[in-house]
Amino acid sequence: MAKLHLSDYNIPDMISELWKPLNQAQRDLLADSFMLQTYKKNEIVHSEDESPAFLYCLLKGKVKVFREGVGGRSQIVRMIKPVGYFGFRAFFAKEQYVNAAAAVEPSVICLIPLDIINELVKENINLAYFFICHLSNSLGVADRRTVNLTQKHIRGRLAESLLFLKESYGLEEDNSTLSIYLSREDLANLSNMTTSNAIRTLSQFASERLIAIDGRKIKIIDEDKLKKISKIG
Repeated sequence: MAKLHLSDYNIPDMISELWKPLNQAQRDLLADSFMLQTYKKNEIVHSEDESPAFLYCLLKGKVKVFREGVGGRSQIVRMIKPVGYFGFRAFFAKEQYVNAAAAVEPSVICLIPLDIINELVKENINLAYFFICHLSNSLGVADRRTVNLTQKHIRGRLAESLLFLKESYGLEEDNSTLSIYLSREDLANLSNMTTSNAIRTLSQFASERLIAIDGRKIKIIDEDKLKKISKIG
């Protein structure tokens, strides 16, 4: 990873949800603690069992939060998009990280020491409310994904993952190609299946004209049918 100059980015505007609740003294304290880092594709942001030290604010790029499973197989539990905050739950729970995080593509992340965040949360009820809302939303997403990834069949899981990626990252200018290019392994890890099953099911979707595949680019052709497959599981 490499450091960037703070002047390269308007940090207060980019993290406005975190910035606006603060008074001027608190903003000065926060501004003095900012660090900007760039991460290469597949570079680790934090590892499992590491002690949490920073609140990570993704400003540019994409990050996956994952956990190593049996036999070295990973499970992607969350995808982060700008501006996304992560890496703080373990700190407030007084735990080490149970997941790892890595850049899916070249990314820029703002790092803020969690001891500073902890100090500000104790002083500012509006900032505390921001973190309560963020954690509540994340828990809701995690609960839904847990049920879907354990109860749906392979086709339903993969259809849901494609729709999830569309909702999270949007489409390119052609209004059909997903604006994220995941490896087949990552797509499988997101969908709780083996890579071979992901490849086979993608091919089935392509033959059924639900999607079109060009390398890592996936174009959604029939979103309604994908939604139906996802819904029936």
